[in-house]
Amino acid sequence: MKRTISFVLNGEKVEVEVEPHWSLLYLLRERFDLTGAKEGCGMGECGACTVIVDGKTVNSCIFPAMEVDGGEVLTIEGLTEMAEGGLHPIQRAFIEHGAIQCGFCTPGMVLSAKALLDENPHPTEEDIRKGIEGNICRCTGYLQIIRAIKAAAEGGKDGRAD
Repeated sequence: MKRTISFVLNGEKVEVEVEPHWSLLYLLRERFDLTGAKEGCGMGECGACTVIVDGKTVNSCIFPAMEVDGGEVLTIEGLTEMAEGGLHPIQRAFIEHGAIQCGFCTPGMVLSAKALLDENPHPTEEDIRKGIEGNICRCTGYLQIIRAIKAAAEGGKDGRAD
C-alpha cells in the first residue's frame, strides 16, 4: 500500500508516494532521476549508494525510503548545486589529487568525506580512513582519496601525508 511522504531533498521540500518495499536508492533514481548514487552490491557493503540523511551517511540501497519522511536527504547532485562555481571544494580536491578513476565510487566517497568534514573539520589520516571505510574503490588504492580529503579539510592545500 502506497504512502505519501515528504522530506527535504537537496534543499527543496518534496512530497512523493512510495511503496513500503522501496529503498531510498530506488526512490532517488527512479522517482527523482538522481542517478549519482549507484547500486554496486545491493547489500550495503560497497558504499556506491551512499547519501546523507539528516547529517549522517547511509547506504541508500538498504535504507527504507519511508524512513526519510520528515527528514533531509543530500545527494551528490545536491552537493554540486549548493557549491559556488559548480563544484564543491571536496569535488575539486578529488579532481586535483587524482582521486577519481572510473568514477563509480566517487559520489559515495565525496558524500562520506562531506559528512566526515562536517563532523570533524580537521581530521587526522586515521579519521579519514575511518570516515571512508564503508566505501570500496577498486581503482585508486585510496591514497589519492585520502590526500584529496585532507586537502579539502586544509582548504585546498597539498594534502600529502608527512
